Amino acid sequence: MEVIHSLSNYHHTENTVVTIGTFDGVHIGHQKILEQVVKTAKQLDKKSVLLTFFPHPRMVLQQNAAIELINTIDERADLLSKTGLDYLIIHPFSMAFSRLSALDFVKKILVNQLHTSKLIIGYDHHFGKNREGNLEQLTEYSHLYNFEVEEIPAQDINDVAVSSTKIRKALSEKNIKTANNYLGYNFMLNGTVVNGKQLGGKIGFPTANLSIKEEYKLIPKTGVYVVKSKIDNTTVFGMMNIGFRPTLEGKHQTIEIHFFDFKQDLYHQNLTIEILYFLRNEEKFDSVEKLILQLKEDQKTAQNYIQNNI
Repeated sequence: MEVIHSLSNYHHTENTVVTIGTFDGVHIGHQKILEQVVKTAKQLDKKSVLLTFFPHPRMVLQQNAAIELINTIDERADLLSKTGLDYLIIHPFSMAFSRLSALDFVKKILVNQLHTSKLIIGYDHHFGKNREGNLEQLTEYSHLYNFEVEEIPAQDINDVAVSSTKIRKALSEKNIKTANNYLGYNFMLNGTVVNGKQLGGKIGFPTANLSIKEEYKLIPKTGVYVVKSKIDNTTVFGMMNIGFRPTLEGKHQTIEIHFFDFKQDLYHQNLTIEILYFLRNEEKFDSVEKLILQLKEDQKTAQNYIQNNI
């Protein structure tokens, strides 16, 4: 898959099968649409294209609203690279772009730039200025500009019964299994290991402190989770605490991972942490000794979960 940043950098002239959307999560509903795009392109001997946007339109149109996305743009691109798409176009969304009329969007982008021979969209898709474009308009324009439109039926989408909103809700309720089932993969956090206060090491549970630079990335609620990561091509398991370390008088939220049976220095490395299971809420203990006892129990519970479910 070729990743192209901005429509202005797309210079290919082949006829294409196109889909459009933000595809946050690249969940099993999205995957169904993308499978159809890739399959149709191969059948018609065309190239498959996904036109997506970053920043997310709501980050531009609702700047005062807090937005949490399931994927960073890099995570989204990586997930999309596994779908078989030929081209991923990440176009910068702006106020000016949002004012493009539905007709101009079709004529200038779908027809003149992307050479669309078939457009495949999800049920109830809207586009263009004030989201004025709909299936009826698309069908009308498709006859005018000689391309086909295929809408994934509502029944097909409803059969999957998944949405990015449902996934965010599951994560906010710490229902990791449901979220991962909807995604079709394990929800992940990507970040760099930074220096911490090294308090974990002093109590026998050294941790890697993860720093995530993308402020829009959805971080699950505070608590202790079972996780895994791939380090030097080896899968390692551990437990992660998201929270304020109240027993140790923490002031800021941290993301700390203690890997089981692992001693390697991870400072400044980039890690992908896959979240497998929610263990318990974060709590304040009366003493450090009680915290250590709880951490030992957490490790036993986590290792039992891994042994029985992985």
